[in-house]
Amino acid sequence: MALFDAHCDMLFKLWENPAINVYEDEKLHVSISKLKKMEKPIQCFAIFVPESVPFVHKLDAAQQQINIFYQKILNNFNEVKLLKTKSDIDELKHEQIGVILTLEGCDAVGDRLENLELLYELGIRSVGLTWNYANLVADGSQETRNAGITNFGKEVIAFLNKKRLWTDLSHTSERSFWEGLDLADYPIASHSNTHHLCPHVRNLKDEQIVALFRKNGMMGITFVPFFTTNHGQATIKDVLKHIDHLCSLGGENHVGFGSDFDGIDQTIEGLENYLCYEHFINELQRHYPESLVEKFIYQNFVIHVSY
Repeated sequence: MALFDAHCDMLFKLWENPAINVYEDEKLHVSISKLKKMEKPIQCFAIFVPESVPFVHKLDAAQQQINIFYQKILNNFNEVKLLKTKSDIDELKHEQIGVILTLEGCDAVGDRLENLELLYELGIRSVGLTWNYANLVADGSQETRNAGITNFGKEVIAFLNKKRLWTDLSHTSERSFWEGLDLADYPIASHSNTHHLCPHVRNLKDEQIVALFRKNGMMGITFVPFFTTNHGQATIKDVLKHIDHLCSLGGENHVGFGSDFDGIDQTIEGLENYLCYEHFINELQRHYPESLVEKFIYQNFVIHVSY
């Protein structure tokens, strides 16, 4: 079964530690060897620039991570294909690995739309407005002031709309979410869970989820344990509860997965790395019809690609 995962941080790990073997390394949740075990998987690789990087160097850090992708992955593994258009996805062969480059937070964009245009030319096809804190585009989920989208942020979203790219609302403050949802033509939340089942500031409340679905947006259920349950060790059963809840809100055609593999230190029991998707799919098939599982695992996100 084909698989679409809307978020992982493998490139950030490779940027932090150049000695990691991208083909197969126990330090990686996602590796080339693991991806090869799935039939024509599509994996979104996030570009994440941490808060510790000085403002003037943030774009450089993003470009360095993109260069790692080109030099260490795309140029070394013929089976890897960078997906820049919907037709690229449609033409993906069974033995190939599709990669979509995404931006996690607009810190690298700074205050210049030209920087976003550059990142687009390098392959970025989905843009998260924030990480957890404020930048020049919007407030993040952990900013207590809960401010919204800036004037420059409106220009950023207008650019994304023009290019038909996803505006990713995971990590935004609640006010930024609502303002971003109103402005974005192609909204998603790549890696968030339901606040109803786990009241974490990074999760979305029911009214946010319903509004996202009504605007034909996508939501990627994430495998971050403390976004999944606040009652002991998170398990696959907890993930299934989030799926059930999203479906009860009308999410049958709007639910997928954004694991956050390689961006987390702790994992859900039974979902410790990318290879666990095989067991996870089996569990999904025990609970849902095959046609619905195929939507969750692959089709929903692919159908919502518009560029």
